[in-house]
Order: sequence, then structure tokens, then C-alpha cells
Amino acid sequence: MGILKKRIAVLPGDGIGPEVCKEAIKVLEAVSERFGHQFEFDTQLMGACAIDATGDPLPEKTLDACLNADAILLGAIGDPKYDNNPAAKVRPEQGLLRLRKSLGLYANIRPVTAYDVLLEHSPLKNNRIKGADMLIFRELTGGIYFGDKGRTENGAYDHCTYSKEEIVRVTHLAFQAAQTRRKKLTLVDKANVLETSRLWREVVQEISPEYSDVAVDYLFVDNAAMQVILNPKQFDVILTENMFGDIISDEASVIAGSLGLLPSASVGDKLALFEPIHGSFPQAKGKNIANPIATILSAAMLLEHFELQKEADLVKEAVQNALDKKVLTPELNSTSAYTTEQVGSFIAYYVVEGSESLPHKSNIELGLSTII
Repeated sequence: MGILKKRIAVLPGDGIGPEVCKEAIKVLEAVSERFGHQFEFDTQLMGACAIDATGDPLPEKTLDACLNADAILLGAIGDPKYDNNPAAKVRPEQGLLRLRKSLGLYANIRPVTAYDVLLEHSPLKNNRIKGADMLIFRELTGGIYFGDKGRTENGAYDHCTYSKEEIVRVTHLAFQAAQTRRKKLTLVDKANVLETSRLWREVVQEISPEYSDVAVDYLFVDNAAMQVILNPKQFDVILTENMFGDIISDEASVIAGSLGLLPSASVGDKLALFEPIHGSFPQAKGKNIANPIATILSAAMLLEHFELQKEADLVKEAVQNALDKKVLTPELNSTSAYTTEQVGSFIAYYVVEGSESLPHKSNIELGLSTII
């Protein structure tokens, strides 16, 4: 593929979001320098910072920037002053739900990988998780989060509804991904109890003959939650509905040993948004200790979305090199930790220069490698 020119809307968000986004942009600029692509970054407010500035978690200006972009990079949203106030009428998360719906981002894709050099950081036993590598497809714009909800005199309700079309489109994406991996798809549902889950199962059974090379397995969500911990290596592609996917993907994150390592993509027919799965971690805000790797790997998924596979592979190789060399932030390297900025610079330097001319780790510590 030749030289590309792309506009990327950047929504740094709250807490550590701006810090980790800055490092992902540094790595994307390193890709530009190495390969000649032109990335134009359009930074906008979203989340608690947008509420503070405009009263709206997703201002029209931000939504317009996203609609006019080729892809969106998001940091993190959320703030304790809203989390701890159940009476708050406007919340940062409302902006994220509205963004997903407005952009038609109906599939959330989360890779979960157990990196050999970090197995010790997972609370799970090494022999259970070594070699685990799964891809979770979560339907993102239907189900209980978007159904009618309200209060009655003595109670409350949240309706869970799905149309066949909502299930069909994400199911095709999951099968297509399975064809490029180990050719196994597991549908996670609760078809013994829920009518929506029975529809999910019917749709997957209808579609599966189109992908005859992919083996299909069905698990109830309670059993699946247990199996993710007992034997995560059995999973290749997991397909599930919105709420189950929210829970299972966060549960699976313990396999990697750190939320700071896990990227995600939310895709629709026209647009795609890329973000780390971690939250805004307000306690670490401004301390330069947040792990930027999940956001950098989200940028690698963004490059894949642009069909820049060689560039994406180089970013992943640079991340692996940082893991191997233990150039990591405090939660993964308590003895000789690096800052958010140093980790980003180390990875960006590798992208520009390759492995042959990497600066010595001591130069990173002295801050001499901030060449980008």
C-alpha cells in the first residue's frame, strides 16, 4: 500500500486519558516518519472534561469531528465526582453510549493475550494462562443498555431487546475473524432462560454453514465466566451480547496481568473507534505513571483498520521489545520503573529506527531518547 493521508479524531478524555493518548500519538507520528503516511490529529473534548467546559459529555463539535474523521482514538472517560453521585443527571458515560450509537459502532473487539514475560503479574496460575490468546466480539449498540428503562412506584425496569439484524452483522464479523485465526467460535448466551439469547443462538446456527471451516461452540454465560478462568486456552473467538460481553471481557483482562495492556476497537460499517479497555484511573492523573501500552496497541489496531498491516506489526513488535526489556511503568516493573513518557518514547524510537539502533536503557532513564 502507498502513502496514506488520514484524519484521526483524538478524544483524550479524563484522568490518565490525555497522558496515554499523547504516547499513542507519538507512536503514530513515528509510523508517519518511518513510512511517510500523513496523519492529521483533531483533538476534541469528551467525558467529564466536556461536561465541565460545556455541560455536555459529547458536545456537537466533538461529534462532528468524529463524523468527519477516518478513525477515532479515545483515551478514557470518567470522574469520581460523577461516579460517587447517583443523583447526577449528566454523566461522562452517557457521552460514550451516545457516541457509539451516533457513529453506528455496533461491534466491540477486544484481543486478550497472555504475554510470556508477564505471566507472573496475573493472579492466575501460569500453567492455566500460558498461551491464552482470544478475541472477544461484544455487540455494542443493542441489548439491556439501550432498552427502555425507568422507575415504577415501587421498583425499576431495564428492557433487553435485540433485532435479528443487530445480531447478524456482528456475527458475520466474528466468523470472519475466526477464519483468520484458529477457526473456532464460541457463542456465549443464556439461552436456557432468555428469549433474546435464544434468538442469538438461532441466528448463529443459521449463519454458521456459510463458514463451514469454523467450529462453533455454545456456552451459557455462567459456565463461560468459569471457563475463562479455569481454561482460557480453549477460546479463540468469543461472540456475545452487550452486557455479557462487558462482564466477560473485563474478567478476561486478568489473564494479561494488567488492564494497561489491553486495547480495543469499536467498529461500524463506516467508522471505527480505538481505545484502551482501562478506565480513567484518576488517582494516577498527572503522575506520569500510567501504562500507555494499551493505548499504543489500540493505535496498532487503528493502523490495521487502515489496512497498514506492516506498520501495525512493527508497533506490536516494538511493544513486545519493551516488554522483553522490561521498559515498563510501575505496576509491571516495581523495581526499576519507567515513566509513561519514557515507555512511549522507547516504543516510538523502535518504530522509527528498528532494533539495531535502540538506545541503551540507561539513556531512556536519563531522558536522552525523547527524540520524537
